[in-house]
Amino acid sequence: MLGSNHPDVATTLNDLAGLLQAQGKYDEAKPLFERAIEIWEKVHGPNHPHVAAGLNNLAGLLDEQGKYDEAKPL
Repeated sequence: MLGSNHPDVATTLNDLAGLLQAQGKYDEAKPLFERAIEIWEKVHGPNHPHVAAGLNNLAGLLDEQGKYDEAKPL
């Protein structure tokens, strides 16, 4: 059984967030992207490609909602 901070959990959260985003469930997707990023940062450090991909996914979610000011710093 994987712990709640395992990188595979982060990958699953990220994938689920992407599915929710595709369904237009933005409010449900955002915290999952954020949690995935948080796990990857703890496990791999802030400069890891998984963290960058997660930030890109979160920025894409915000972009779809027209939240450009929130997405820009990501």
